[in-house]
Amino acid sequence: MSKVILIVDDSESIREVVNFTLENEGYKVLIGIDGKDALKFLDGRPIDLIITDLHMPEMDGIELIKHIRTVDAYKHIPILFLTTESQVSKKMEAKDAGATGWIIKPFVPAKLIEALKKVIR
Repeated sequence: MSKVILIVDDSESIREVVNFTLENEGYKVLIGIDGKDALKFLDGRPIDLIITDLHMPEMDGIELIKHIRTVDAYKHIPILFLTTESQVSKKMEAKDAGATGWIIKPFVPAKLIEALKKVIR
């Protein structure tokens, strides 16, 4: 069975590129358009990894991670930030919230796959 990855990003073009990249590698992809929209997928279904943007309307990536870490079924799921933000303080805030890793946009698809293979179970 293929691994399931939830992509959460308010940019349609980023969602499309990440989705294409992941599906080409054989992953099943779920897509949320922001943090609040992504919550609908946290219903007990198996999710192997979450890739989220930081800056989004409704609920940003840090709020989303904090919420995910309160849900028993997803407490230990790997979460990668995919963002244009490169400030050390933001990285620390994300790590403190429970982020597993950080990828800077624009990203190289091969680097994204390499990063997720390191953290996905």
